[in-house]
Amino acid sequence: MVEWTLRHGFAGTLGEVRWDRLGDPDAAPLVLLHGTPFSSFIWRDVARALAVRRSVYVFDMPGYGSSSMSGDQDLSLDALAGVFAELLAHWGLDRPDVVAHDSGGAIALGAHVDRGVPYRRLALVDAVSLPPWGSEFFTVVGENADVFRQLPGPLHRALLREYVTTASSPGLHPYVLDALTAPWLGPEGQAAFYRQLVQRRADESYIDRIRDGYAAIDLPVLVCWGADDDWVPAERGRELAALIPGADLHVVPVAGHLLPEDRPAELAAAVLGFLGDA
Repeated sequence: MVEWTLRHGFAGTLGEVRWDRLGDPDAAPLVLLHGTPFSSFIWRDVARALAVRRSVYVFDMPGYGSSSMSGDQDLSLDALAGVFAELLAHWGLDRPDVVAHDSGGAIALGAHVDRGVPYRRLALVDAVSLPPWGSEFFTVVGENADVFRQLPGPLHRALLREYVTTASSPGLHPYVLDALTAPWLGPEGQAAFYRQLVQRRADESYIDRIRDGYAAIDLPVLVCWGADDDWVPAERGRELAALIPGADLHVVPVAGHLLPEDRPAELAAAVLGFLGDA
């Protein structure tokens, strides 16, 4: 198993955010955002590859991974975009390069379009950015969350593992599946899992609001997608690339929604080629 530990903490408005930095601290900054229901763990291989040329920042969103989880957290995309802006200020980063996956894409887009947070370049990976999104499980559980919260622990664990597995096209190594599901186990983790999932279903109005600003994005954008994504189909990626002026589209074959897990080398190469020399 590859060790992945976030060594630093930041006291944000939604609780402690765990974060880390890889590579030369004096190199050009690059920030990686994860999505739902994942954590920065999905970036471990890509982050190490990018850190050869960049100062790479990774973090777990509030309510995810090793960051704080509590029943009173506002886990809306809008609130998380605010925490992202806080983190950039804490790190002292102005116009970093940003790579964002899944709902991390909506957070990065919202921070830029809605809050005016500047980037140098933006790469969106299987990003939540246009409705509809999510698997059939996402819809069913979101509509019956109170029932699923009461599942016995072993049944929740089995259901969770099946759900996360569907995000990958070639399949996940057992230790990867263990790492991705571990934060959502136990009474607190189980409650947190369904809490954040219900919140994601309530975020469509936020997407509707920020999507009007996509046409005004004035920076280089790369849209990367897994060709076999069953959670957010590649057609959403094509639509997103068409809405952002000058955006490039890169579809990776034999990859599902978890593109950073399914094809980390191909994704890292595409991102490095897009970023160019700082």
